[in-house]
Amino acid sequence: MNYLSPDLQWASSRETQLTVGIIVTSLDSCPLNRHPSNNTPLPTTESSETDSGESGCNEGGKGDTQREKALKPAGREASQDMTYWHNWWNQLTDFQKQVILLMSFVDDFWSSLTEGQQMATGIIAVNAVVLCCWRIPSMQRSMVKYFTANPASKTRCLPMLLSTFSHYSIIHMAANMYVLWTFSSSIVSLLGKEQFLAVYLSAGVISTMVSYVCKTSTGRLHPSLGASGAIMTVLAAVCTKMPEAKLGIILLPMVSFTAGNALKAIVAMDAAGLIMGWRLFDHAAHLGGALFGVWYVAYGHKLMWRKREPLVKAWHSMRSQVPGGRGRPGGSGSDGGRPGPV
Repeated sequence: MNYLSPDLQWASSRETQLTVGIIVTSLDSCPLNRHPSNNTPLPTTESSETDSGESGCNEGGKGDTQREKALKPAGREASQDMTYWHNWWNQLTDFQKQVILLMSFVDDFWSSLTEGQQMATGIIAVNAVVLCCWRIPSMQRSMVKYFTANPASKTRCLPMLLSTFSHYSIIHMAANMYVLWTFSSSIVSLLGKEQFLAVYLSAGVISTMVSYVCKTSTGRLHPSLGASGAIMTVLAAVCTKMPEAKLGIILLPMVSFTAGNALKAIVAMDAAGLIMGWRLFDHAAHLGGALFGVWYVAYGHKLMWRKREPLVKAWHSMRSQVPGGRGRPGGSGSDGGRPGPV
């Protein structure tokens, strides 16, 4: 035990009080400001320290009060909003509630799709509408005239494009649209949305033209329809760009093969069908679409699409200036001119 003189004991006690006063001040308490023995005020310098501590306490309390006042109106507004929407929801009929829930589900589903799947969904919807039109008896004559490709018909140009969206059999349409859906994400990531749509429509016209030539040269003038030619272009473009990708058959999941080998097998089968005169499919249209897809990823982008980059940039610039538009400046690198060297 240490023995100190009275003066030293008082100084030590005073130092302890100052330390405690600083600590207590930080905890929103008032510091000690009196001498422990004679209850006299402390010197002026020490008094100023404690005064500043008290002012800090008061300012901290005022700050907390202001924050509480700022939060209370926001909490009341949120509560009022929740009450309003709760009452609004309760006023709706069951049918209106079901419609709103369905719209919310569709919006969530659409947001979950990739850009390629969104493009494929639009194409599938158009094909489904055309398929329904084939079931309307009063539209049969118009459907045969405009939605079937036949070189012997008086109307030959417009069906070259419209027949790409035309299917009479549900199984035929389901098979084509399944292939399109499977390769949609890859082809759109490769070409971009605008370029994919341009290639798809061009593929439909070019494959139909090849079919016209073969039918005319062989004298087999029969109508044909379907998106097979355009689908073959998509398949051939992806397989040419990614020949080592692994593919499979939906009914035989244990069998897998490379995309390059799959393309070679399909081209060989269609060539054999064309030579031997098989009429189950339009093999000429398939070959035309496949060759166009191979040519486009190898040379077409360099020769054709890059010359349209100024137009694509202007299109994206216009989209970015529209209020609420989602276009990005410098559009050639986002959608239309996405692939660099192809």
